[in-house]
Amino acid sequence: MARAILRRALSLTAAASASAPVAPRVAAAFASTSTPSPVVPLRSPLDDRLHRLLRSEITYLAERRPPYPPPRSFKSFAVEDRPGEQWVRLRSRAGADEEVKVEATMFDGAAEPPPEDAPLFRRVESLERGPRLHLSLIVEVTRGDRVLGFICSAWPDELAVRHVLALRAGSGSASSDGGRGGRSVEKLGAGEREAVTKFLKEREVDEELAAFLHDYMANKEKMELLRWLKTIESFLDK
Repeated sequence: MARAILRRALSLTAAASASAPVAPRVAAAFASTSTPSPVVPLRSPLDDRLHRLLRSEITYLAERRPPYPPPRSFKSFAVEDRPGEQWVRLRSRAGADEEVKVEATMFDGAAEPPPEDAPLFRRVESLERGPRLHLSLIVEVTRGDRVLGFICSAWPDELAVRHVLALRAGSGSASSDGGRGGRSVEKLGAGEREAVTKFLKEREVDEELAAFLHDYMANKEKMELLRWLKTIESFLDK
């Protein structure tokens, strides 16, 4: 009996030792199958549609209506522009001691269409021409410590002065003879208005500058739109 018990105990020990190496192999197998794989984010149909629309618009702007390299100068003016800014600056020296600075906004308005009771030819002409867009200009003519400022409206074929200001250089405040910050051109006499127009025209601030700025801003608007669309596309690609 004792021998039978001993043989049974020895057989159980041998079986246990024989089955011991199996555990590491089983664990390794489970370990190999449980290694996390990289998760690929799923794109929704809406994302794909938006991406296609963006790609189509970018291709249209870049190939069929591409913006041209913006000019760096106009007549005596040097053009200072930064991508993303909503304005552009032009500088010119009208003499050894005089500097002219022009700051122009992007399009900020449009002329009112002709009324419904206007003559038919005027309404047809307005439709063929399209919207008459508007730019705002701030012109500063600096000479020594004196600055003459002009607030202007720039149309595609016209430059209209709205206000005249007299400032002190570096102060930004109106001088004592500046009429409490400036005078409306509408309140000036005919001779004074003509003198203001002649003063600016001699410094190349006229309807030709207005036409140049309209072309420049239309091109800049196209460049800014293309840059913005590409930024959105790169965000969706991430």
